[in-house]
Amino acid sequence: MPRSRPLRLLPLLALSACTSGPATSTPHTTPPVELAAPEGNEWYRHAVFYEVFVRSFQDSNGDGIGDLPGLISRLDYLNDGDPSTTTDLGVDALWLMPVFDSPSYHGYDVVDYERIHPDYGTVEDFERLCAEAHRRGMRVILDLVINHTSSQHPWFVDSASSPGSAKRDWYMWSNTDPGWTPPWDIYSKGSTWHELNGAYYYGVFWGGMPDLNMKTPAVREEVKRIASYWLGKGADGFRLDAARYLIETGGGVQAQADTPETHAFWKEFAAHVRSVKPDAALVGENWTTTPIIATYYGSTAQVPGGDELPLNFNFPLADELLKAAQTGDGNGIALKLAEMRSRYPKGMADAPFLTNHDQIRVATQLSGKQGDLRTAAALLLTLPGSPFVYYGEELGMANGTTNNDEAKRTPMAWDSSAGGGFTTGTPWFSFAPGRESNHVAAQSSNPGSLLSRYRELIRARHASAVLERGGLKLLTSTQGRTPTLAFLRTLGDEQVLVVHNLSDSSATAGPFALEGESAEVLFADSSVGSLERGGGGWSITLPGHATGIWRLR
Repeated sequence: MPRSRPLRLLPLLALSACTSGPATSTPHTTPPVELAAPEGNEWYRHAVFYEVFVRSFQDSNGDGIGDLPGLISRLDYLNDGDPSTTTDLGVDALWLMPVFDSPSYHGYDVVDYERIHPDYGTVEDFERLCAEAHRRGMRVILDLVINHTSSQHPWFVDSASSPGSAKRDWYMWSNTDPGWTPPWDIYSKGSTWHELNGAYYYGVFWGGMPDLNMKTPAVREEVKRIASYWLGKGADGFRLDAARYLIETGGGVQAQADTPETHAFWKEFAAHVRSVKPDAALVGENWTTTPIIATYYGSTAQVPGGDELPLNFNFPLADELLKAAQTGDGNGIALKLAEMRSRYPKGMADAPFLTNHDQIRVATQLSGKQGDLRTAAALLLTLPGSPFVYYGEELGMANGTTNNDEAKRTPMAWDSSAGGGFTTGTPWFSFAPGRESNHVAAQSSNPGSLLSRYRELIRARHASAVLERGGLKLLTSTQGRTPTLAFLRTLGDEQVLVVHNLSDSSATAGPFALEGESAEVLFADSSVGSLERGGGGWSITLPGHATGIWRLR
């Protein structure tokens, strides 16, 4: 049973009112927005990640369920290890959604943290996956769900058996129902406490997922031991589920989310992980507003980029990226970058994305419009930090036809065969609509396909240290409607100009008063004109939904 999730939050800053007028950008009337380059040399601070739902990626044994051997067989699609080829996607790292033993299809209710789900394979299969990924230059991070376990986990069964159980304090128990409502917002209803054997236990998501009690030292040590175990098996880090909800201090929103005790635990956990594998990635799922997300980086006084979680998913920016692609107005992105500049610690590494497994897929939100999908891809892959791509996003995969979470996680379509190249059996869940023509085989050899666009943008990113590792200076005004979005990516003395036309029609951006006597094209859509340098600076006219990237020399 999928757990409940908080509603998507509106951005903290509202969009400025749209104004009519010609499709040209205006110069800054306010101080420029600048984001510093990420500090630290760890691989994850500039990697392109790919989120994989193993159950839906590739089946190797005909049971209709994707597995680790199947994923291994498709690694060359993701990265073949040869920088000179152009047929792979070119991603740097994989994020595996939960692969531990669990009674559910989604795996967010773990019953054994040291066993791979039998549907997916074995620990030995995981070790082989890591070895094969590493051989191709890719890293692998695991979804680590430590806010809660399954109610079927032996720890909880023991804890629930008696008030005198040795593991009683591994979970939170009360003789009466404290009546705390969920911390999603002040209007939440229902209790986060659930009755069992004459007492009540705390489970913020639902009764089948009781929260671990991180106030108990033995629990914290066990969680750190589990992290060490998987790092020893080849994992390169963890995506940390429900990171805001670790330690509660009472009822109400502020006592169940983002508590000082939660932040203290993440500092403790991060320090432990660094002691085991100094360059291991930690990515926090903090589905909230920009000011709160910013706090999860922790202090930068001793650890470059923050001593808490070095990457945090940027949910508010994701909302603005999709809005910009849909409306043709980049004002929301400009405002969000300005807010990030004022709130985020200097030198942090952002984790931008478009959607993930809990959200309606990009192609469905954008009604399958190719121009909008191409714009969304270009926006994501030209921003600083570590972009995350959800599997199938590079194909324009839509949601399935049902209203449940499974429809966001349908099988990958590799070809037009009955099993879609995914399985020789019956898929565990139906393919998304349109897979007969919208699949990997159809797009791989088409230079104009969305898949080709993702490949080309990722290659352009890898070909430029500035795009991979640099900071950002916003050139677009934060005031009024902005049909183009322009920014300068910088690293040392190097400069790369990025300009996106978000609208359906031709638009001119500039002039931008930037240094440089010549411009080298790193990426440009067809029909993009030459970057021109005049008395007022550099200008460019782009057709609708086009992107241009130039190195200024």
